[in-house]
Amino acid sequence: MGVGSGGEAAAVSAPAEEAAGKDGEEGSRWTMKEKLIAATVLVWVLGSATFGVVVHRNIRHAALQKMEEGLVSMCEERARMLQDQFAVSVNHVHALAILVATFRYEKHPPALDQDTFAEYTARTSFERPLLSGVAYAQRVEHADREGFERQQGWIIKTMKHEPSPVQDEYAPVVYSQETVSYIEGLDMMSGEEDRENILRSRASGKAVLTRPFRLMSNHLGVVLTFPVYHVDLPPDAKEEERVAATAGYLGGSFDVESLVENLLRQLAGNQELVVNVYDVTNSSDPLVMYGSEVPLGIPSPSHICMLDFGDPFRKHHMVCRYRNKPHLPWSAISTPSGVFVIGMLVGYIIFAAWSRYDNVKEDCRKMEELKKQAEAADVAKSQFLATVSHEIRTPMNGVLGMLDMLLDTDLVSTQRDFAQTAQVCGKALISLINEVLDRAKIEAGKLDLESVPFDLRSILDDVIALFSSKSREKGIELAVYVSERVPEILLGDPGRFRQIITNLVGNSIKFTERGHIFVQVHLADHSNLATESEVEPVANGMNGHKDEKTAVATSVSLNTLSGFEAADSRNSWETFKLLLSCEKNEMPYESVSDKVTLVVSVEDTGIGIPLDAQAKVFSPFMQADSSTSRTYGGTGIGLSISKCLVELMGGQINFVSRPQVGSTFTFTAVLQRCDRSAIGDSKPVMLHPLPSSFKGLSALLVDRRPVRATVTKYHLQRLGIACDVVATIELALGVLSGRNGSSLTSMKQTCMLLIENDSWGFKIDVSLRSRLLEMKQNGHTHVLPKIILLAAAESGKLKAQYAVDSVITKPLKASALAACLFQTLGITQSSNERRDNSGSLHGLLLGKNILVVDDNKVNLRVAAGTLKKFGAKVECVESGKDALALLQVPYKFHLCLMDIQMPEMDGFEATRQIRAMEAKANEQAVVCDDSERDGATRAAKWHLPVLAMTADVIQATHEECTKYGMDGYVTKPFEEKQLFQALKKFLDPGMSS
Repeated sequence: MGVGSGGEAAAVSAPAEEAAGKDGEEGSRWTMKEKLIAATVLVWVLGSATFGVVVHRNIRHAALQKMEEGLVSMCEERARMLQDQFAVSVNHVHALAILVATFRYEKHPPALDQDTFAEYTARTSFERPLLSGVAYAQRVEHADREGFERQQGWIIKTMKHEPSPVQDEYAPVVYSQETVSYIEGLDMMSGEEDRENILRSRASGKAVLTRPFRLMSNHLGVVLTFPVYHVDLPPDAKEEERVAATAGYLGGSFDVESLVENLLRQLAGNQELVVNVYDVTNSSDPLVMYGSEVPLGIPSPSHICMLDFGDPFRKHHMVCRYRNKPHLPWSAISTPSGVFVIGMLVGYIIFAAWSRYDNVKEDCRKMEELKKQAEAADVAKSQFLATVSHEIRTPMNGVLGMLDMLLDTDLVSTQRDFAQTAQVCGKALISLINEVLDRAKIEAGKLDLESVPFDLRSILDDVIALFSSKSREKGIELAVYVSERVPEILLGDPGRFRQIITNLVGNSIKFTERGHIFVQVHLADHSNLATESEVEPVANGMNGHKDEKTAVATSVSLNTLSGFEAADSRNSWETFKLLLSCEKNEMPYESVSDKVTLVVSVEDTGIGIPLDAQAKVFSPFMQADSSTSRTYGGTGIGLSISKCLVELMGGQINFVSRPQVGSTFTFTAVLQRCDRSAIGDSKPVMLHPLPSSFKGLSALLVDRRPVRATVTKYHLQRLGIACDVVATIELALGVLSGRNGSSLTSMKQTCMLLIENDSWGFKIDVSLRSRLLEMKQNGHTHVLPKIILLAAAESGKLKAQYAVDSVITKPLKASALAACLFQTLGITQSSNERRDNSGSLHGLLLGKNILVVDDNKVNLRVAAGTLKKFGAKVECVESGKDALALLQVPYKFHLCLMDIQMPEMDGFEATRQIRAMEAKANEQAVVCDDSERDGATRAAKWHLPVLAMTADVIQATHEECTKYGMDGYVTKPFEEKQLFQALKKFLDPGMSS
């Protein structure tokens, strides 16, 4: 028990551990990514900070270097000026020494005494402002001491004012300036340092300086000593000669502090600097000459300048420094800070860009996955639609086919009614399926338009014929008008164009109970020219009214097709007249471009569209309100499909609708011109040529509505019948009789008189007949015109009710009008016209051998029954392999109808193998034939027409069939017109089988 539990626990824990390990692995990977990001951010921050510090140090170093350069400059300037001023004072002392030598020793008797010296030095003291006083000491040897003392009247004393002791020689002061008179008689050689200076002075012949000492003014100063010679000596005199020629010594005391102070006061920036002057003769014990007692190792920055006062023995320095500590410039702080901030911003931008790149990359990856999923879903949707289409249409083909075959049998009236009702319901279901699949193809982008020649007027006639019975039941006018400028043959997709017109006219028929439905086709240039001055401001871009009150229909008869008011006032009779005048007055429409832009409008006088529902008219599966679909039926998908088809044709669709007045839908379509000469086998086209037997005939039309008269005239002119229009029968009789100059001079004799039903009065037929007979008897007319009534009721009843030759039932259609006129006028059709009209499916299929390939037995029975009904010989097989077994060269079949979706081998593969077999047979025929021409003939001989027969309306396109070698396709269930169009190219008797 325990073992089992442990095994189960282990089994349960293993996936959990694996999942936990996987989560931990993902977590560790994510943690490593976070660590890498954090390390990168940290390195970036440290790098930015380091760079900022480097910038700070560089700016600080540059600022200090600039300060030092300024300090050096100022210090050098002060040292130079101090030396210059000291030199000037030394020169004055030197000049005074020369004066003493000249007037004391060169003049006999001497011309200089104490009074003269004192007075002279006092009066010239301004030249020596830095000297506190000057004195002259005479050289006295010991032998001459007594005589000198007797001569002077005082004894020689020492500096301490004591009698000078015996020594070799003395230097007593004999002349002195008044300021230093207290040193008179003192022996300058009594002091050790003074003695040394005197000896150096007389030996060198230059000025010498003492060490600094305190003067009487308590300032630091030095004594300057100059030798005085009693004879002139050459500059290169020897020391012995100088000593022998020495007569005395002239000295002066210098006030160094005053000298420096005066100098600094004269210079700018004195307050910024601290200047010290030192005597550094003894470098180990420098003596301060000026400044505070500050050692030489002063704070940086400082600068030392050498001073030369003329004494080579004494050495002096000037030391300069800033008084205050230099301040760092603001840029040394702001610039590094800015650099750091910029570095952070750049880092953030890079990080954000990289993060954005990662996000975009991840989004792209997700989008790529979503794209693949969407493409796969699209493919699946297309396959689903193809399958659904095939699976739905295949049984419907059997239902409709069997009903069609049932209707060909002998049935009682009740049975026939039941079968016809079932057939109508089946066709309605097929129509609904087609609409839904069309919408699905549009959404999937799989709907492609054909480009084949077609007759626009014939298509419109077919659409009118489709709804003719319904319009007659409701008693509404249904008419179509195509401008003369619209080309006869156009290049485009006739099926889709017919689908748009059918949807619009079908909606109008559904929602219109009185009035009319009018289809117009014009060229865009002429339509714009005629309506540009008629455009009214609209409330919301779709409606032609300003408020709900204007939406009430009036009872006044208007100039419209039926006399009822239309929603779009731009389609009035005035605009219609402008269009007609453009057609008559303008030159034939010519354009450099092959493109033709059509403007098609479908106007009705139905219930209109409510204002609140107009915004969703083109939305799929949407109707005006919930009651509409119950009252009128429909799915609400027709307009949505029409809008998409119009846009595929390069046009636009819009509408103007007024509740209880009607709606007018207008769309444009861009098609291409196509000449009849350009129509070939590669461009199959269904043309319905009209008979030419009526050309040259003339008719007179009685119609009080100008728009309706223009439509009737349009159909007559298509048959080649010239027509004139009058409003009443009285006017018509006047025209026929030629009264008041009224006659149809431009036409031949009028052979028919067409009268609208609402212009026919009570018992008008009797009076009209009598008037016409009277006109014939009077010679006003040679042949009585045929009286033809135009009415929407059944022709048989009206013809029996009124004494008329014929009744043409509306809506008008050129072929039906021609058939009626042939019968009424007794005109025989030409052989060419009979041949053109005799083209039918029975004529094509009679006696032809056709192979039908389909895996569905019901479809085989339906196809075989349909083809046999028209005279064909049919053989059926249920697979592509069986078809290949029968289709061996030479062929015994004229045509093969091949289903596409079959088991084992589908229709595409079977067709591919058929074409490969034909190519091989044709190559062998070419090799066996010596004639190149005959070989070419044989190479083109073996080609069996293969048409795809499928219920798949999604994939069974012309391009897809052509890709696999098929010659075309027909969709199930079969329709006689579609089958005739598909088979005519291959089974026409004029073409080779």
